[in-house]
Amino acid sequence: MTRVAVTLNVMRNAFRAGLADYRAIFTWKSWLAGWYLRVIAQVAFFALIGERLEDDEKTMYLLVGNSIMIAAVVGVFSLNMTTSERGAGTLPLLVASPSSPVVVFSARGAYLAVDGALSALAALAVAGPMFGVSLPWPDVLAVVPLTGLVAVASYCFGTFLAGLVFRFRSVNNLVVVTTHVSLMAACGVNVPLSFYPEPLEWLSRLLPLTNGLLGIRGVFGGADPTTILGDAALEAAVAVAWMTVALATFNRLAARGRRDGSLEFAS
Repeated sequence: MTRVAVTLNVMRNAFRAGLADYRAIFTWKSWLAGWYLRVIAQVAFFALIGERLEDDEKTMYLLVGNSIMIAAVVGVFSLNMTTSERGAGTLPLLVASPSSPVVVFSARGAYLAVDGALSALAALAVAGPMFGVSLPWPDVLAVVPLTGLVAVASYCFGTFLAGLVFRFRSVNNLVVVTTHVSLMAACGVNVPLSFYPEPLEWLSRLLPLTNGLLGIRGVFGGADPTTILGDAALEAAVAVAWMTVALATFNRLAARGRRDGSLEFAS
């Protein structure tokens, strides 16, 4: 088999393994009654702030931002793949294998990008009418690929973070929580980017979620299609950039872990 065929086969098997793990956690009933209910509650909490302020524009801003934030949150969960591999005792074996461990990590949790996008869209579809936010048809269809871009970009970012933390198990949960809070604070979820100092605004453009969310807000605000496409292109560029950095750093970090013995066989 060629190297490309072997890589694709590894990615396919890793994706199937990750999907099997997900199915072991959720059935469609537990997904709806557990995860999805939690998502609706989170989005509704922030939308209620706008309701309390008696400002429809703020309600819409908070509802849309926190709905799409779900796609980013789930995408970043990919860095937890390192914990599951370590707990199963397979992490050192992956690092020692001839193929790059980033191939496995980038495929094993790819379902998270799909789950994140679906969760965000489902939250928007249900919470929007609950709070009187109109979903203009057929313009709202453009939100679907934009949300998918946010989920993919966040997953790429999470894969990069996985390469940073897989040698240091003690900081995994801290990095997850810090990343979620940072994305919520810096990417225009609850506060417009114009409120930030200009350097922070430019920095936020390098993070997943920011550009895609701007494009989605543009859809609801009736922005020019070229502006929306520009935001989509920037979100795609951010995804490619973070995955490129992950590919460039993963092997180097893995090699360092082999040298200093920081890759244990158990969690």
